Amino acid sequence: MRYNGFEDLLKRQAESLEDHIALVEEETSLSYRDLFKKVIMRRDELIKTGKTCMGIICDTTIECVIEIFACNLAGMQLVMLEKNLLADSLQKMLLYGDVDMLYPENDDLKGYLGRGVNDGKGRVLFFTSGTTSSSKAVVLTDRSLMNSAFNGYEKLPLSKEDTLLCILPLSHVFGFVCGLLWGLSSGAHVALGRGQRHYMDDCSFYRPTAISVVPMLLSFLVKYRLLNDELKLILIGAGDCSDALLEAAGSLGRRICFGYGLTETSSGVALSISGNPRAMEPCIDDDIRIEEDGEISVKCDTCMMQGYYKDPESTGDVLRNGRLYTGDLGRMDEEGKLYILGRKKDILVFSDGTKIFLPEYEEKIGKVLGTDRFAVCKRNDKPILVMEKQEMDRQKIMDLLNDIPGIPRGHRIHDVFILGHELPRTTNGKVKRWEIEKEWSQ
Repeated sequence: MRYNGFEDLLKRQAESLEDHIALVEEETSLSYRDLFKKVIMRRDELIKTGKTCMGIICDTTIECVIEIFACNLAGMQLVMLEKNLLADSLQKMLLYGDVDMLYPENDDLKGYLGRGVNDGKGRVLFFTSGTTSSSKAVVLTDRSLMNSAFNGYEKLPLSKEDTLLCILPLSHVFGFVCGLLWGLSSGAHVALGRGQRHYMDDCSFYRPTAISVVPMLLSFLVKYRLLNDELKLILIGAGDCSDALLEAAGSLGRRICFGYGLTETSSGVALSISGNPRAMEPCIDDDIRIEEDGEISVKCDTCMMQGYYKDPESTGDVLRNGRLYTGDLGRMDEEGKLYILGRKKDILVFSDGTKIFLPEYEEKIGKVLGTDRFAVCKRNDKPILVMEKQEMDRQKIMDLLNDIPGIPRGHRIHDVFILGHELPRTTNGKVKRWEIEKEWSQ
């Protein structure tokens, strides 16, 4: 069923499902009817404050979910913030997002609250992961998010008897849509994960029938055999998944589906729902096109962002004539199924016109060095190997890499750079190459 926004979802589910359990947090549960009542009570309290923009430092608790919905119903702009952000990053996001009220309250951050906004009703801001550039605030709406949940439900429905484990951060659009809204719009039970320290036992505690995960988390759950017997469906998204991991997960007898989406499109654009998890069917509202250079562009009026917050220039770079130019490379087969090939920005382009496709290039290097704790970046128009620490003699590294077959002389590693600390990564495990380049310049 398609819902017009958060209030429409909560009201209609409360009327039709009443005492059916909506949310579960450890030993506490809340019915759809009581969830709506609590949201309305909190909405009325928030209206009295006169505040207009709420920053939510997200966790997966019933209280946080109520706060998110209540702020929206109170007409406030929502700014979704990651729980584990460094203080300076959080301070900048509060100021940039015009936040004038914070959940949960924090005396140390009161000095970074702003004046609020005049026109924020319905808006929900999510920050991008910042893989290739500084994180941007994407302006979505409760309606676009509900449309995205509807798209997912149409391709991959859940039932009222299902329990969806919400284990990913609600501050990221994949976790919010596919960990929370997908379940609530289906009338399922949503079990709220208890944080990273409970990754080991959340599945055995809640006994979910469905779960949405990023590849890194799936690898952990599979490696330590943490998936419960009742689990029937695993939805993977927000990052590339190796063939080995897909095979390992599939061998456990669960249905494996892969999703492709972006923050800018309120999450899902395409889903694999049968057979090959790499072959994805476009969601019903999405028009997907492969451009001449192989880039995927998407038109989805119901789910598209309004733009990057206070950044029309960056918005215009990617959103043109209603089409989002994703920066991803892909192909469509004769049946109209989408295959993701990589990132355009995972390609190093050199002044002589030659290019290095980083996933393949780094895979070859990893096999030779026996580690994946490195990244390849471009500096002074040359490929540079960036390592966390000195794992072997520099000259030995250069000799090993120069012997890799199939790499043209001009694409051989020119130098080795030792960071002296872990590679900066997004929450999805992708290397932030732009941060490495920034460190070089300091």
